[in-house]
Amino acid sequence: MPRSGRRDALICYRPRMSLRLLILALALTACHPLPPSRGALDESAITAGPPQEPAHYQLYKFLQPIGIETDTFTPTVDGGVEAKAIFTFNDRGSDVPLAAAYRVGSNGLVVRYDAWGDVARGAQLDDHVRALGDGRFDVRRLGAAPRAVRVESPYAVSSGYAPMLGQELLLRTWVARGRPPRLPLLPEGEASIESRGREGYPLDGKTVMLEHLAIRGLVWGREDAWLDEKGKLAAVVTRDAEFDHFEGARSTYTTLIEALVSRAASDALASLSDASRQTGDDAAGPVALVGARLIDGTGAAAVPDAVIVYEGDRILAAGPRATTPVPPGARRVEVQGKTVIPGLWDMHAHIEQVEQSAAYLAAGVTTVRDLGNIMEFIIAIRDAVDSGRGIGPRVIVDGLVDSTAKMGLGTLRVDSEADIAPMIERLVKAHCAELKIYSSLKPSLVAPLAAEAHRRGLRVTGHVPEGMDLLEAIDAGFDGVNHLTSVLSLVFPKNETERRKLSREQGRRLIRDLDLKSPVMERMFARLAERKTLVDPTMALFELFSYPAAELARREPGLAKMPRELRGNYQGIDAENAAWGDARFKKYVAILREMHRRGVPIVAGTDQSVIGHSLHRELEIYVSAGFTPMEALQSATLVPARALKLDAELGTIAAGKRADLLVLDGDPLVDIRNTRTISLVIARGRSYRPADLWRLSGFSP
Repeated sequence: MPRSGRRDALICYRPRMSLRLLILALALTACHPLPPSRGALDESAITAGPPQEPAHYQLYKFLQPIGIETDTFTPTVDGGVEAKAIFTFNDRGSDVPLAAAYRVGSNGLVVRYDAWGDVARGAQLDDHVRALGDGRFDVRRLGAAPRAVRVESPYAVSSGYAPMLGQELLLRTWVARGRPPRLPLLPEGEASIESRGREGYPLDGKTVMLEHLAIRGLVWGREDAWLDEKGKLAAVVTRDAEFDHFEGARSTYTTLIEALVSRAASDALASLSDASRQTGDDAAGPVALVGARLIDGTGAAAVPDAVIVYEGDRILAAGPRATTPVPPGARRVEVQGKTVIPGLWDMHAHIEQVEQSAAYLAAGVTTVRDLGNIMEFIIAIRDAVDSGRGIGPRVIVDGLVDSTAKMGLGTLRVDSEADIAPMIERLVKAHCAELKIYSSLKPSLVAPLAAEAHRRGLRVTGHVPEGMDLLEAIDAGFDGVNHLTSVLSLVFPKNETERRKLSREQGRRLIRDLDLKSPVMERMFARLAERKTLVDPTMALFELFSYPAAELARREPGLAKMPRELRGNYQGIDAENAAWGDARFKKYVAILREMHRRGVPIVAGTDQSVIGHSLHRELEIYVSAGFTPMEALQSATLVPARALKLDAELGTIAAGKRADLLVLDGDPLVDIRNTRTISLVIARGRSYRPADLWRLSGFSP
């Protein structure tokens, strides 16, 4: 489950395999070794098998140490190796254990592979691969029918970013086989590996040389890895199954992890810059979009047969053709029958890889509010886009603030009032717009933190911290709140220990029986409306937790266009829980409907859902909750621009404003689903064809 929905997860229990059981499973595997593989494997070229000595990796999330991986290697009688990994970490109170065993033949190729456990909170893995001896492999994966597949040698075996041992074996195979541009992967897929050169890093008073590699095919987009001078895996900078920043470093190299993350970011920015030169069209002189229906975002009626003129990053004129002349020498773009709207905002984003920037832009998202990241990474992305060196939406940066408690997340930590001023100063110097309070911040620190943020010109948004409810958070200084499920803080016990005592049925009953006309809910709706507390409800995200896969595919067509590496993250709920999921989501829609009816300002945001596509689904849900199509459109244009005091520049189409525009084939005021029919994206005055951007991001157009 992504970082959102912490309270919602209270009523979504599922059994988890303990670390002890994982270790037992590994022991049983060792008691039943495979016979030597037979035939069909090319034994001539691979001579570099796994190392023999144990390896230990420190595991990190957002650069914070969260766990370890231990790898062991046992020679087998046939000249091969039995390699095993115990990979385990704790993420915000949830244990994430994974065990894997690889039987490597004398030729260096894996002939048996078993992995059990979790790769993130709520993301299970149960993969098994067996060489059949005739060039085929028996592949068994959780939720899929067994199948026999044939791959060409050389090949590698990996289920994604975890464990580090899988990456080690992949890279050793790649090096031993002469560094081919691509390697087939089992259980499925293909990895491409590119050397980015040798780099020197200071370590213990010396300079160590590491080879920097860019890997694609294990996670969505690119991850970065480094090999030491002995060819061993030194570190990996990647994303986990929640799309969160995730890092692993061999014990020898843990002091280098910040430098490696920084290098991965700067190298990704270089590729971002290359992509920006190959995609998009910078017009010289003014451009006139002629003949479209103009929806300027102000709430005014659509203007038929309009002209919109822009030059560079500024709109020069917009209005009816009869009163809006096309300047002499302007390039005319005929768009009769189409609709022009302002560029869209996603007010709950987390850009954690360069491919996300392209995907957002492909979907018409020209501005995002990034609500939690490694600061150095997201600031570099923001500045690259602002300077024209990168491709992607405008980025509004929030600093994610939490405590050092076990449940903490991110790199900005506050445990006392003495920590507040220096942290706020850092955000101000980084030109952040807001700070985001996360779940384990001490309640007693919320008010002084909000007061200092407001004094320095920063807004405050976030999750409702443990031990508080939504009303208390608003009174303590929240200007906005993330996720509609924050209202559940008023009906569930504030204390985590007490909440965990609730049975699944008790938790479900609290939501099912929630009376929106009860005194506590009346107070909540009234307070939100009175204070104009900005809510980004992330409805499209919660919908993904509420329906079976077939129903999700019907609701969100973007699921069919996702890269292979992402598809397994959106399997929906099982049929047994489908009725409950539907009832829960309908309750959420009812809460949203009442918020909107009371005048609570709502802004569209998606968190880590179906990147790009889910913003359109968010707007569709708003219309189903009683918004007019114009109100839904404004939740992703004018309302966020006003909230962040950027409406003089953004959010509507008018002379003097920024040239962030979308050309649609359909009319969203007739059917809000027409926001998906994008034929042209104009961001900062540069035009893009969505299909080019989707391909760049790894999605199908």
